[in-house]
Amino acid sequence: MIRATWTAALLMSVVSIGQHLSAAEIEIGAAAPDFKAQGIDGKEYTLKGNKGKKATVVCFTCNMCPVAVAYEDRFNAFAKQYADKGVAFIAINCNKSEDIAEMKKRAEEKGFAFPYAFDGSGAAAREYGARVTPHVFVVDQKGKVVYRGSFDDKQQNPTKAYVEDAVKAVLAGKTPETQSTKAFGCGIKNEL
Repeated sequence: MIRATWTAALLMSVVSIGQHLSAAEIEIGAAAPDFKAQGIDGKEYTLKGNKGKKATVVCFTCNMCPVAVAYEDRFNAFAKQYADKGVAFIAINCNKSEDIAEMKKRAEEKGFAFPYAFDGSGAAAREYGARVTPHVFVVDQKGKVVYRGSFDDKQQNPTKAYVEDAVKAVLAGKTPETQSTKAFGCGIKNEL
């Protein structure tokens, strides 16, 4: 009986992992899904809340992944540089094992200049097809996804700034030259 229960649980886990890994990223040009996430400041954040912005960068990240942590300073610098240009940057944590209290502590330590929000349901990650932290999506003023993938080309000494290039293109009324790259980092830990 115990062996049968354990086998069934293992099979369910494998099926769940398989579904997560096969979840497709949102298509370039598709309408970006709205989301609801609880900010560390107590506010609820949504994509619709950025209506009127020239671009919105939706970044799936977390506190625990070394890759995501390594990018925090770059996210912060980007958010500060583009805030007065009509660009919103929002970070969403969908890892069930994390909580708002730890997120708030991390944001205060690093001085985040952007909203950091928690979506324990994982709905936002599922809708966008985000698989890892960090996984970044650029949404234009019309609400269309114009870029998806990694923030830049490598964790150390990057030579290509994919998100910044996509945002610059949007601000200039152009289509980003690079629209999709492979995101790299730790897997999002949620029951997807």
